[in-house]
Amino acid sequence: MKIAFFGAGQIGSALIKGMLYDKQIPAENIYVKGGHSQTAANLQKELGFQLLTDLNDLSGMDLIIIATNNSSVLPILKSLPQPVLAKKVPIVSVAGGINLFAMMEEVGQEYPIAHAIPNTPVQVGAGVLGISFAKDIDSKVKAFILDSLTPLGAVYEVPEDSLEIVGSIAGCTPAFIAILIESLGDAGVLHGLKRDLAYELVEQMLKGTATLALESKMHPAVLKDGVTSPGGSTIRGVAALEANNFRHALMAAIDATMSE
Repeated sequence: MKIAFFGAGQIGSALIKGMLYDKQIPAENIYVKGGHSQTAANLQKELGFQLLTDLNDLSGMDLIIIATNNSSVLPILKSLPQPVLAKKVPIVSVAGGINLFAMMEEVGQEYPIAHAIPNTPVQVGAGVLGISFAKDIDSKVKAFILDSLTPLGAVYEVPEDSLEIVGSIAGCTPAFIAILIESLGDAGVLHGLKRDLAYELVEQMLKGTATLALESKMHPAVLKDGVTSPGGSTIRGVAALEANNFRHALMAAIDATMSE
């Protein structure tokens, strides 16, 4: 399978690294069209993919991923050569602000196109992607796109009007979790742990808790109750979190990401 990327910035580079992470797709099968910043050229030296210089080469691709800023999406679609459009090479855009309707205005209502919102852990194959498809997309093409994205992590099909909240919960919160790791690590250091060990303890705890939640399907409250014995240290910590509006702070943070 050959995949072409437009853009090698923060999210573009994360997606490219994710596609190469488990080595199922060889680097020579990844093609990247960069801009004027030389980001793609610099990343190419690290990862070994192909630099795309002729848009006519896109007709030999199996999938095109647009990972640029919003303002570049429609001009990119407008620039696609006729052989690419005629072949109907599937396109996935990960730009948040350009919807399927606007994209299909450029390439046609029957073109196989999707709109996805990924998060940065895609670069290690542990990401979350929300995805929406053009209404009349062929079921086999949809299945192909979904299968093509699975090396990046968990993929969830949702209505396009849900992509924003999916993007907030899955896409913004890695920053929140990084702050959580840092804060709990600082607490460990405060009580005598070496910093590297403190961070690793927190990271392994998060990984284990998430794995338990996913595999057991237990309600989060049940998981919490399983740790909080009467009069114990955990319930005292929970009480301190409640006194400091921990739940409200998280919900307010998500609300803030939804505000423009």
